[in-house]
Amino acid sequence: MRAFQSSGKIRLNANGRKLDAWLIYKCLTCERTWNRPIFERRNVRDIDPAVLDALQANDPDWIRAETFNLDALRRKSLRMDEFAEFEITKEMRHETANWTTLAIELTVPVPTSTRLDRLLASELKLSRSRLQALHTEGMVRTDPEKADILRHRLRNGTLVTIDLSMEAEREQSWKALAIGICAAEQ
Repeated sequence: MRAFQSSGKIRLNANGRKLDAWLIYKCLTCERTWNRPIFERRNVRDIDPAVLDALQANDPDWIRAETFNLDALRRKSLRMDEFAEFEITKEMRHETANWTTLAIELTVPVPTSTRLDRLLASELKLSRSRLQALHTEGMVRTDPEKADILRHRLRNGTLVTIDLSMEAEREQSWKALAIGICAAEQ
């Protein structure tokens, strides 16, 4: 089995009023192609005009979003390898007095299989069991609030709030983690 990666291109085929659209993938070793169906034999009138424009223009933003449509990809491929690489950008929007609360809003532009507990544990330097214990104790809350949300994939717009009021030296330790600086830079 060979690994394929999106070429960033779309193939369209029209037959009368019917349209087929595929996302073209290329083999990483031999340059062979695989056309992943986006839709087949769809009446042009039934296609969202914005999607049709994006397809006809080979819109890179639309193609990137469709490339990361993991549900559609799973339906059309035998195997899917995902890489845990992602970019994390930290921005402080508001600093509270004494660092009693840390609020983290997730912006996830493309779907990922990375779980919330793995991301938080990695970035906050906590074990996942400690994170789960804090969640159970109500010290870590999420919006949306679900009992097992920490074990779910990252979702755009998820808000994580951590109560730091009981933590010693919270400003020194948590501020660095929150804004992405190491202790040597402080």
